[in-house]
Amino acid sequence: MQIPDPFITTIQNVFKEDGRKFLAVLPVLIEDASQRWGLKDVQPVSNLSYNFVAFAKRVSTRFASTIKQEDVILKIGVPNPELTSEIAALKLFSGDGACRLLEADEKHGILLLERLKPGTMLSELKNDDERTHIAVDVMQKIWRDPFAVGYGSLSDQFIKLSDWFDALKQIRPHFDGGTGPFPKKLLEYVELVLPELFADKKVKLLHGDFHHFNILSSERGWLVIDPKGVIGPAGYEIGPLMINPWNSTSDKVDFKAQTERRVSILAERLGWERETILNWAAAHAVLSTWWDIQDGMDWKYTMGCAQLFFEISNGSNWYN
Repeated sequence: MQIPDPFITTIQNVFKEDGRKFLAVLPVLIEDASQRWGLKDVQPVSNLSYNFVAFAKRVSTRFASTIKQEDVILKIGVPNPELTSEIAALKLFSGDGACRLLEADEKHGILLLERLKPGTMLSELKNDDERTHIAVDVMQKIWRDPFAVGYGSLSDQFIKLSDWFDALKQIRPHFDGGTGPFPKKLLEYVELVLPELFADKKVKLLHGDFHHFNILSSERGWLVIDPKGVIGPAGYEIGPLMINPWNSTSDKVDFKAQTERRVSILAERLGWERETILNWAAAHAVLSTWWDIQDGMDWKYTMGCAQLFFEISNGSNWYN
C-alpha cells in the first residue's frame, strides 16, 4: 500500500520522532487490524492528514454458513492523549449523535468505526444558515455532563480545555518577550477575556473540533466524527465552527456578513450573549494560530479570522 508523501511529511512535522516510528510500523498495524477484525479491501481516503484513515469491509461469519459484510472505517494514529480521549468520548456517546465505535485498541492507537452513509459533509450544503442550525442541533445532542453518575470513571481520560489554552503562555517566551506575528492588542485582549470565559459553569464534555467537515449525514441523521473529547465551558464548541469551512475569508465582506449571521443564529438558539460568542471564536482562532506556528503550518488564515472577530466585536480595526 502506497502512503502519500504529504501525509508522511505532516506526521513527521507534527509528531517528530514518534511520527517516524509510527510510519515505520504502520503497514504492520494495518495488517494486524485486518487479521484481528476480519477486514479486507482497505483503501486509504484521499485527504489523509493527522491520522491514517481508510475505507474497508468487515467480514464476519454467523453460524456455519451465513457471512455478514459491512462497510467500516479503519483509523490508526500516533498513540497520544487525543486518541485516548476520542475513544472514551465515542464510548460515552454510544452512537447518539456520533458515529459508532465498533472496536478499539487504545495501546496502538487503532479504531474501527461505523461508516456513515451517504456521508455528505455539512460543508457541502450551500445555505450557511441551514448549516448553522444543523450544527446547533448536533452539538446540543452530543454534549454530556462529564461528571454524571456512570461517566465519572471516564472523566480522567478526557482532555482539559484549560490545558489547551495554557499553551498561550508559551507565546511571549517563544518570541523573547514579544508577541511575534500576533498583534499585541489582539493577544492582550484574549489574555484578558479568557478568565471570564472559563468562569462559565456550564462545563460539558465537548467534541472539541466541531466543524463542517466533522459533521456527516447518515441514515440516522447528522452525526459527528473524530471527537477530541474535551471537558470545558460549552462556549468553546463554536470556535472551530466559526472559522470553517477553511479559508472562507477570501472575500472578507462575505465572511464578515456570514459571521454576523452565524452569531445571530447561535445567540438565538443557545441563549448566549453576542460578545461571548465572538470572544470564544477569537480565542480559539488565536489558539489555532499558535498551534499552526508550532507545527510549521500556514497560520495567516486563522490569524485573519481572529482579527475579523474582534473587528466585528469592537466595530473597528482597533487591533492594528
